[in-house]
Parts: sequence; structure tokens; C-alpha cells
Amino acid sequence: MVARMVLSLACLCVLFTDVPGLAFQLRSSQARIRPRSSGVPATVLRVDSSLVLIPAHVTNAAGAPVTSLRKEDFRLFEDGVEQTIANLAQDDAPVSVGVLFDASASMKGKMQKSCEAAAAFFKTANPEDEFFLVKVGERPKLSVPFTADSDQLYHAILRIKPFGRTALLDALPLAAMQMKKARNARKVLVILSDGGDNWSRHSAGQVELALLESDVVVYAMGIFDSDYSTKRTSEERGGPALLERLAEQTGGHHFRVDELDDLPAITTQIGRELRSQYVLGYYSTNKSRDGKYRRVRLTASAPKEQRLHLYYRRGYYAAAE
Repeated sequence: MVARMVLSLACLCVLFTDVPGLAFQLRSSQARIRPRSSGVPATVLRVDSSLVLIPAHVTNAAGAPVTSLRKEDFRLFEDGVEQTIANLAQDDAPVSVGVLFDASASMKGKMQKSCEAAAAFFKTANPEDEFFLVKVGERPKLSVPFTADSDQLYHAILRIKPFGRTALLDALPLAAMQMKKARNARKVLVILSDGGDNWSRHSAGQVELALLESDVVVYAMGIFDSDYSTKRTSEERGGPALLERLAEQTGGHHFRVDELDDLPAITTQIGRELRSQYVLGYYSTNKSRDGKYRRVRLTASAPKEQRLHLYYRRGYYAAAE
């Protein structure tokens, strides 16, 4: 009896593998299954590995979100070649958020407003969102792993005692590694820092590559001193440009904080931007699986809007053989 059962199972395996592509499709489908945290259907953004997803946020000249655009209002180019946009999604889909909180000594006089900013951001959360917290200091640390309870992050931030220097570039790869455990297709890193990196072992180029491969969007709040341009090290002087570059390349936004009192309003704005994003999907006309970086350019137009500003992912790495 056991021998007949084993023989039958073997025959079924041969039958399935003889159908072209079927065995691969079954394995791929199984790999994409995700448990849901509640009975609310999750928005599925990633259809298969050949669909390229570009998150984008669009504002008008006054900085207000533009949420009424249609698929035909966008044009998308990959390495200069126009692509056909297959689909356009815009909804309040769940987000996986990593918060990178600067805990260096220079944050001593800024903790109260920074905590208020974190509280304001968490108030914009979707019930299906998940969060983790990385404390940025001389040795970046994952303080709170992924959780749906944002109160855990808030109370952990309240307990932070600022100390030492800033190793932001070391904290970002740590966050990118943690983001591999994300349950949601939309992934965001929110950085709250008061200056440039002055203690990291990683280079800016290494970090940028890690972020692009992790498919995350970076939002940064830079709380820079008025004399940052005269700081002692080139890393500190380059802080604003670094945050601007990371945000721009990943499709996020860098907010320069000139007044601490503006922090809560800025974090609220970031939360709103996350809820008004477009996600454009297309199948690249370049079928090469060469693992190379491909540059993306996106434009948009609307009859009633004279000028639009787009924040979007500027490129991606193709799949490799």
C-alpha cells in the first residue's frame, strides 16, 4: 500500500513538471503568499518579478498633493525609451515604516520637539501599518523590531538619552536589512537627524545601492544648525546634500527644518504624503536580465494645474540571471 502511494505521488510530480512552466508557477505563487493580520483585504501591488513599480507623489506649485491624475496623465521613460504604463494604483495601502532617530549628543536640546514630531507622525498611521525603530548613534541599534503598535516606538524614543557621534550611514544598511522582513509592499524609511554623518564606516555610495536594492522610499527631516556650512568635517558640511540625494533617488522628500516648532507639522505632512502616493506599474521593453541599473524619468500633466512637482523613484536594478 505504501509503495503504491509513493509511486502515485511520483507520477503526479512527473505530470506537473512535464507541463511547461507549471512547476515554476506553482513555486512562485507559493513564495508570494503573505499571512494577513486582519480580515481587511491587503492591496496587492507586486504582480510578478517582471512588473516594475514606481511610487510617485505629485504636488502643485503651492505644495499641495494632486490626487486626481489618471494613467494617461503620466509619461514614463526608462533609459530614454518611453514605456507603456500598465496600471496605476492610488489608495491608502498599508506601509512598512522604519524610523531612524538620531540619538547623538547634539540632539540634547531638540529631544522634546523630536518626540512631538514622532507622536504626530504615528497619529497618521493606518491600522495595517507596521513599524520598527533604529537608534542612530556611534553604534546604530535596532531598538524596536517590526510591530503594529506604534506606541512601543514612541515610548522607546522617550527613553533615549542623547550621547556620542552620528553614524547615519551605518544605520541605513541596518534598516534596509530589517526591511527585508516587511509584510507590506510599500516600504518607507523616515530619518530624523540634526546633522551630517561623522562616524560611519560605510560610504554614501554603498548605502545608496543598499537602499535602491531594498525598494524603499526615504523621507528625511534635517534639523541643521545655521552654521552647518562651517562645521569641522566635510561629512558634517555635506549632511544636507546627503539627505537630499537619498530622498531624491528613492522617490521620497527631504524637509529642511529651520525651526524646531515646525517639526510636528512636517511629520504630519509626511504621513499625508504617504497616503496620497501613486504607484505606477509597467513591463520594461528591455528584457535583458543583466542586473544593471536603469534610470527612470516620469512626467505628469493636468489641465487645471499649470505646474506639477513629482517625487518618484529615479531608477531600479534589473533582475540578473
